[in-house]
Amino acid sequence: MPTQLQLARQGHLTPQVRTLAEAEGLDVEFVRQRVAEGRIVLPCNPARPHQRVVGIGQGLRTKVNASIGTSSDICDPALEVRKARIAEAEGADTLMDLSAGGDLDGIRRSILGATTLPVGTVPLYQAFCEAAQRHGDPNRLDVEALFDLIERQLADGISFMAIHCGLNRFTLERLKRQGYRYGGLVSKGGTFLVSWMEANGRENPLYEQFDRVAALMAKYDAVLSLGNGLRAGAIHDSHDRAQMAEMILNCELAEIGRSMGCQTMVEGPGHVPLDEIAANILLEKRMSGGAPYYVLGPLPSDRGAGYDHVTAAIGAAESARHGADLICYITPAEHLALPNEEDVREGVRVTRLAAHIGDVAKYP
Repeated sequence: MPTQLQLARQGHLTPQVRTLAEAEGLDVEFVRQRVAEGRIVLPCNPARPHQRVVGIGQGLRTKVNASIGTSSDICDPALEVRKARIAEAEGADTLMDLSAGGDLDGIRRSILGATTLPVGTVPLYQAFCEAAQRHGDPNRLDVEALFDLIERQLADGISFMAIHCGLNRFTLERLKRQGYRYGGLVSKGGTFLVSWMEANGRENPLYEQFDRVAALMAKYDAVLSLGNGLRAGAIHDSHDRAQMAEMILNCELAEIGRSMGCQTMVEGPGHVPLDEIAANILLEKRMSGGAPYYVLGPLPSDRGAGYDHVTAAIGAAESARHGADLICYITPAEHLALPNEEDVREGVRVTRLAAHIGDVAKYP
């Protein structure tokens, strides 16, 4: 079955393209052309036909993602369902299930059934959790089990996935030669993956078998979100050689993925000083051929614990202004605890306001 990208390239005006154009008040041919170019993505896995049509990319309103999920310490599936419903009610555009504790398949399916928003995951979370349960050591993760898990999540109806394809032996070597990092590795998936690569002396299979990753995503017409496992966890690490090596590779992979008919976007950048945000977005857009950019925060200060939703809102407004397309909310619980229902509500509200502020400048 052709993807939205392939159909747009063939000149088809799909129902999703028509719906998006109407919702955004844009000419339908303009939207189709941007989808064909890979500048707009539509996370719309057909395995979940009731989900809302959401477009992410150039010329569209800046979208907001809300992340929820259990941890090994707090595992209440009913709470995560309530969070999903709160996020949707408050105006989030997409949702990510980052669960790392409990019956992960069951929790994911409950969340998928509780919301009409497109839902994303980071499959490495579940993969390493299952390896630890099965073998007592996450570094014994089996590559075939990882690919089986990716397809299992896609078959459930997951519409976008953060997959760490750009963290390879070359990017890891940049980190080693650099010799330091103020904030260390803050990406959970990236940290697990680095540990696996070092323990096994092997290349990242998600990079090594990128064609297989892209083919799976295209099979379910899900958006491949190229994860940033080496993002900065402190502003003094912003744009260091390790982060930039991964960013360059992710932008290259975004182009390769599009050539295979796979919808792609790029993730970044973590903690970034305010004066570097515009340059970061310019680099991503230039190097990726305009692929949509999904940003976490970004956080322009390391001193906001307890108020990181405010710190991130400043970075989010600046990011939206300069062309970021999807912003992952930050809640008051960031760096402190698992967000509760009120944290989710506050995070969505503040991030939506920040995105709007950016859009006022982006689309005067």
